[in-house]
Amino acid sequence: MKGAVYLFLLLFCLSINICAQESYIISGTIKDKKEVLPGASVYVSGYKVTTVTNGDGKFTLPKLAPGNYDILVQMIGYSPYSKNIIISNQPIQITIILTENTTFLNTVVIKPDPNRPYYISLFKDYFIGNTPNAVQCKLLNTEVLNIDDDKANRLLSITASDFLIIENEALGYRLKYLLENFEYNYNSKIIYYAGHPYFEELKGSKAKQKKWAKKREIAYNGSTQHFFKSLYHNKITEEGFVINKLATIPNVMRLSDSLINANVKKLTAGRQGLLNTLKFNGEDSLSYWIRQRNLPKTMNTLNRAPVLIDTLVKKYNNDLKTMQFNDALYVIYKNEMEDASYSSSGHKQNRPLDIGNFQISILYLREPIIRFYSNGAILDPKSTLYSGYWGYEKIADMVPMDYLAGGKIQ
Repeated sequence: MKGAVYLFLLLFCLSINICAQESYIISGTIKDKKEVLPGASVYVSGYKVTTVTNGDGKFTLPKLAPGNYDILVQMIGYSPYSKNIIISNQPIQITIILTENTTFLNTVVIKPDPNRPYYISLFKDYFIGNTPNAVQCKLLNTEVLNIDDDKANRLLSITASDFLIIENEALGYRLKYLLENFEYNYNSKIIYYAGHPYFEELKGSKAKQKKWAKKREIAYNGSTQHFFKSLYHNKITEEGFVINKLATIPNVMRLSDSLINANVKKLTAGRQGLLNTLKFNGEDSLSYWIRQRNLPKTMNTLNRAPVLIDTLVKKYNNDLKTMQFNDALYVIYKNEMEDASYSSSGHKQNRPLDIGNFQISILYLREPIIRFYSNGAILDPKSTLYSGYWGYEKIADMVPMDYLAGGKIQ
């Protein structure tokens, strides 16, 4: 796994059980401290469900199945707003109070940062991605990004003062993304971002619509959303996934740190400060111990026996299932090959020769369990960490949570 960039993916903070037969409405009023606000846009995070408040500041979001939702509100002159709503067995009525966006209302003079273009480029790479679909994405309002590069802790943090607007010409979507947080750790190479996306359809000819439908299906197939949906319904094999276990074990070829350091110290006695400039013939004792120091402390070992779903997945309640495991899951998606650009992305995983060029992803646990819904959404995304193909694909390859295979939307 050395050199790989891991993706700590937090795309949809909370989601919905789409299989419930009953449906309910979320309704409410949007106002500020003084009056109601007509014309405020109201979205459901991760979906294509939206409405606008009427002249009395009221809105209605109909036909929502029981589950967890993040409701997003956008109004010019006010700070973006998100509120989590849980529907169980009855309609929900809420009142939302927006606060004025002082950044928008006041003229703020910001000292130019010569490094800002570099940070924005880095953000685009790690947030939107470097896949072929990412090439056709445009971030239209980079001015809302707030950048903090903590050099002492080697941590890049980025927030946004308003919804990010991303046009995805590859999949035919216009995303409004309420970014809560983005972090990149220079040392661990772990990327973490949290936020709420809303999807709008781009307009296009019939030929474009057909092309977008095909690309959306490719983006969905083999994705984490597809995987967890298949896992929930116990259709892993039918959907083209194979799950193996990847264990990390000590490297028996590497001796202990104490022994290595003692011998290096012994052999360099009296030559302090010269170690980095000495040239060795590769056969002397010092060269041996330096090679030992450079060996990895651990090794990955792959168990090719398929993991049985009934030992991996358990029912949590009527809406959720859970997954718990040791080590890591080595997930092979056999219905699609890896993209050509993936090989040079830094995410490619080692594999047995007989696997071929199928898409391979590694899933790690960050929390004791993973809880997930029937539509493939994860309740607590901080419980997961991805590398491999799932770490390679980012916002540019995301489809709505109500996407159905075959290009249909529920």
